[in-house]
Amino acid sequence: MALDESEPVLLRTEGRAGYITLNRPRALNALTHPMVRTVDAALAAWEQDPAVEVVVIAGAGERGLCAGGDIRAIHADALAGGSASVAFWRDEYRLNARIARYSKPYVAVMDGIVMGGGVGVSAHGDVRIVTERSAVAMPETGIGFVPDVGGTHLLAQAPGELGTHLALTGSAVGAADALLCGLADHFVPSRRLAELTASLAVLDVSETVRRYAAAAPEGELAPHREWIDHSYAADTVEEILARLLDCGDPAAKEAAETILTRSPTSLKVTLAAMRRARALGELEPVLDQEFRVSSAAFSSPDLIEGVRAQVIDKDRRPRWSPAELSEVTEADVARFFAPLGERELGLGLAG
Repeated sequence: MALDESEPVLLRTEGRAGYITLNRPRALNALTHPMVRTVDAALAAWEQDPAVEVVVIAGAGERGLCAGGDIRAIHADALAGGSASVAFWRDEYRLNARIARYSKPYVAVMDGIVMGGGVGVSAHGDVRIVTERSAVAMPETGIGFVPDVGGTHLLAQAPGELGTHLALTGSAVGAADALLCGLADHFVPSRRLAELTASLAVLDVSETVRRYAAAAPEGELAPHREWIDHSYAADTVEEILARLLDCGDPAAKEAAETILTRSPTSLKVTLAAMRRARALGELEPVLDQEFRVSSAAFSSPDLIEGVRAQVIDKDRRPRWSPAELSEVTEADVARFFAPLGERELGLGLAG
């Protein structure tokens, strides 16, 4: 495994495959803007290279593919009143769209922690592989942010209201539940990953998957579909919480208690974003929407406070503003979806 982090993205080709390794293992391979640009440039070049027939992305070390964007850098940028984070998101979301529309098989090794931006560089791919160590999540509501990188699109496509449950709670799921929610395609034991990725240099993707895929260990969500689908079908976060608390299932009560620790503004904006994403259908207009939401969140107090509480000071006691769901108005939510004019991402128009 790579220990030298002087090159945060490692690129190589072997046989018919191009390999991308996110190489910041000490930071759980968190994405920076230069990393996004490097991956995007490699994909653009390999798409035109007939010798490269498949692309494989993985993370250095054994802790995970990618824990998301570098939120310490985003926190510092927001405190300074900068604009680097918005520029980062612009290029990151364009990369997510490129991955989803890539003309060659894109294989994502979703081993270990795969969260936020890590989902963006993996779950839009053609072949998404999880292991017994996988922990897949969009945990943004816990830091005063809103699921992005196409996460609201992916979660809106999940069966029933599973995606809404994951979006609001920010809970991580293992292999079987990632498969159930449509965030992954195949389970492969982690001990066989090295063989699998090496085989892609000589074998086609379908043959490789047949050789290494196995049945995933049992998941946790399927037995709870009834209360999940009923509770999260409600029109407001307040009603969702009421249904969760009324249904009598300890797991539903636990979900409600988790939601109550999240940013009230983020919760209401996330629910609205999920409903809108489901109606939009296609990825590109959803990414446009997410860019508007992220841009608004960047100038909101909860993002700075959430990262402070969870990552900087680690006191786990965020002081949200507003502090209560009842204090977040429809106008507060609508502000996150306001058009950006010349600053729009514009992927939907390009599509």
